[in-house]
Amino acid sequence: MDLQDKYPSLGALKTRAKKRLPHFAWEYLDSATGKEQQMARNRAALDQVLFETRVLGGPQTANLTTKLMDQTFDLPFGIAPVGMSGLIWPNSEQILAKSAVTHNIPFCLSTVATQTPEELAPHIGQNGWFQLYPPKDLNIRADLLKRARQAGFHTLVLTVDVPVASRRERQRQAKLTIPTQMDARLILDCMLHPHWSLGTLAQGTPSLKTVEKYAPPQIGAASTAHAGYIIRGAPDWDYLKSLRDEWQGPLVVKGVTTAVDAEKLAATGVDCIWVSNHSGRQFDGGPASIETLPEIRAALPAGFPVIFDSGVEGGLDILRALALGADFVMLGRAFHYGTAALGQLGADHVVHMLKEDIISNLGQMAITRPCEAEKSLRSQPKYR
Repeated sequence: MDLQDKYPSLGALKTRAKKRLPHFAWEYLDSATGKEQQMARNRAALDQVLFETRVLGGPQTANLTTKLMDQTFDLPFGIAPVGMSGLIWPNSEQILAKSAVTHNIPFCLSTVATQTPEELAPHIGQNGWFQLYPPKDLNIRADLLKRARQAGFHTLVLTVDVPVASRRERQRQAKLTIPTQMDARLILDCMLHPHWSLGTLAQGTPSLKTVEKYAPPQIGAASTAHAGYIIRGAPDWDYLKSLRDEWQGPLVVKGVTTAVDAEKLAATGVDCIWVSNHSGRQFDGGPASIETLPEIRAALPAGFPVIFDSGVEGGLDILRALALGADFVMLGRAFHYGTAALGQLGADHVVHMLKEDIISNLGQMAITRPCEAEKSLRSQPKYR
């Protein structure tokens, strides 16, 4: 099968993924919260970022290698953490970790993944990052950090934009629970999607394996509600300071949307700011992430690393984020559309599509490196 012709775009993978997934799994992957206006704003705002094309640039060879926090990656993008990846497609975490190593890009494992750091350890190479939801219990936090470190995850990503649970109305209507509470409707849904169902049977029922050990014995496999109780702390600046003291390695703070917070974070000793609005999954009343990126970049010291996500759907969007101040871009949904559509082939195909798209657009702008995209901006978008 020629993937380049049959699935030439992320949209084509998305269409196939929807057909292969039970409704509740699709709703988990594709939905946001509220009226999903912030998710729409992410897309609309990215589309406002335009470039100038240049002619007669002569032969050029693109160089996509990118340095971030003293590590050099082959591409300017990586795989963002997505909770319950194994619900979206069986064995997704391992599939994505292997793809990250193959293409030398970062892979970030979620605290609420369906595979543990220990299970992923043989597959992450030097590319493993661990995303931490901040536990209330500092003993649990210490154990999570120890497990991640011993498994070979060298970069810690603290997510700070989930102080409370969001409603995610589409997920509620789909009756999504972890572990899944099967009724006649869900059983029929699974039967109508045999590839997902057979893979899930082989892999085992998706559960929040990393936090299971912290659940009381009477609960058994950690439920979504109990996992939320364990990991959904309300961190403050003192919590961050103690975490910085405890984690001996690169520390990234994810979920930053204001210049005020970014400036203060940089002064606390974190190594990188991750600009993100959780792709519209937490709050429906905020601006697009790309809208806040330039002011955050301006508030930080020169050379301070900035990662971007939210709404990215192709190589051109990656260049848009880099042009407005990001040093690196992470994608979550895109890679899961790929795994849901084509399994391991899908993860690698997403990398290939993004890489080709970046190279093509660089050629139109007559530049050779993604970090030069700012020079080709037609004008700074006016969002306000």
